[in-house]
Amino acid sequence: MEQKDDIYYIEKVLAGQTNYFSYIVERYQDVVFSIALKVLRNRDDAQEMAQESFIKAYKSLSSFKGTAKFSTWLYRITYNNCISELRKRKIHFASTDDVDLKDEAEEVNLDGIPEENRAKAIKEAMDRLPEDEYTLILLYYFEDQSVEEISKVTQLSESNTKVKLFRARKKLYTILNEMMKDELYTIL
Repeated sequence: MEQKDDIYYIEKVLAGQTNYFSYIVERYQDVVFSIALKVLRNRDDAQEMAQESFIKAYKSLSSFKGTAKFSTWLYRITYNNCISELRKRKIHFASTDDVDLKDEAEEVNLDGIPEENRAKAIKEAMDRLPEDEYTLILLYYFEDQSVEEISKVTQLSESNTKVKLFRARKKLYTILNEMMKDELYTIL
């Protein structure tokens, strides 16, 4: 359904009804901004990069082939723009290979935490992840992108995407566990 909706609006824009592009911007602006913010770590830069990503997507819309989801294509544009900007600035960006993780995934029990606090805890834990891990978690769990789609966005092989996603999930669990222990310690 999402793919057909996007294709419908893309066809309208390509047919000259450019006002339909606002649907696309409205639909994807939060995730595009979130990816840019996590990679660039600056709100103003992220807003500018999100705008640039939509402009680039608009100008390149005729090159969208529809073989993958539009969202995958748009996230790829955003991610590439951000990485290019970082390279221009010569800012080092962390790799999951540099992170020392335990061999076993730790389970986090969030059942006793009210729903509104759960969302806050997960957001806070995700904010502690490096940008590449944050992006993987965001795309997989919150944007329902497949491993294949994520590999296209990040230009990693599918197997490398799976490994990095697994490591990111383990790291998120570790962060959440530490947060829960700290919270319990402060209560006691």
